[in-house]
Amino acid sequence: MDVDVVGKLVIIGGAVNKGSFTEVSYDQNVSNNLNFFEKGILKRIINESKHGESSRIEIIPTASQIPGEVGAEYVRAFDYLNAKNADVLNILTRGDANDPAVLDRLEKADVVLFTGGDQLRLSSILGGTPFHKLLLKKYRTEEFIYAGTSAGAAAASDNMIYQGSSTEAMLKGEVKMTGGLGLIDDVIIDTHFVERGRIGRLFQAVVGNPWVLGIGLGEDTGLLIKNNKQMEAIGSGLIILVDGNQIKDTNLTSVELGQPISINNLVTHVMSKFDTYDLETRDFSIHSSQYTSIGKFEVDDN
Repeated sequence: MDVDVVGKLVIIGGAVNKGSFTEVSYDQNVSNNLNFFEKGILKRIINESKHGESSRIEIIPTASQIPGEVGAEYVRAFDYLNAKNADVLNILTRGDANDPAVLDRLEKADVVLFTGGDQLRLSSILGGTPFHKLLLKKYRTEEFIYAGTSAGAAAASDNMIYQGSSTEAMLKGEVKMTGGLGLIDDVIIDTHFVERGRIGRLFQAVVGNPWVLGIGLGEDTGLLIKNNKQMEAIGSGLIILVDGNQIKDTNLTSVELGQPISINNLVTHVMSKFDTYDLETRDFSIHSSQYTSIGKFEVDDN
């Protein structure tokens, strides 16, 4: 695990492909659409950034099929939170990722936020380009934040899940993986995790790569990761961690494609807001543990 990284990583489970506003009836008054995601996670991104509300924020909707609509919504949300220096950076082709003007904007950015959509689109457009190389350099050496929601989160790791149905995820070969953007190693990230029942996808990804930690992010939920080591749960929902280091046995290599996979002793943890996890030591700390108050469960005889 590389602990010399200077930047911060914020990975978010997402909401809908359209953007972060999840309400069914969209109100033109942006303040009425701000749920926990905007008020909690986006505000935390601002607070963690180098210049706070004055930070230069670039919204990158490359993964989305409707980049104009998605990008504009995030700009409005940041504006409502008094971060007035946010704009949309459209990168639609690999040629765009070579454009000196685009690279200049990335060079000046304090925060980039990659929206939801298709993570394979994101990795195939950006992978190996000058933009990708500069992004990695800034993250590793500067006080810089990479934030990603949904596809933007899934693509942050060295390896990423890009396909696999929830209902058949524990059948050998049903989960498809490829290379991600490589900001963080030794983890595999899945999103919309609780809402779409994707735990089987993460189980299969981890049993084939038991040295990595599987991270399943619920919607309106995320992780703030510092030094590529210390993780803190942020947002309103749950994060499922799947640790394959203690696996004792599996039939993964013995069964044919399409057959069910068995796993013995796959360890899981459930995180919620303010809980922390150390990727290096694999130490998990529950913020509001019921065992932190001595005598909490003593019977009052009075």
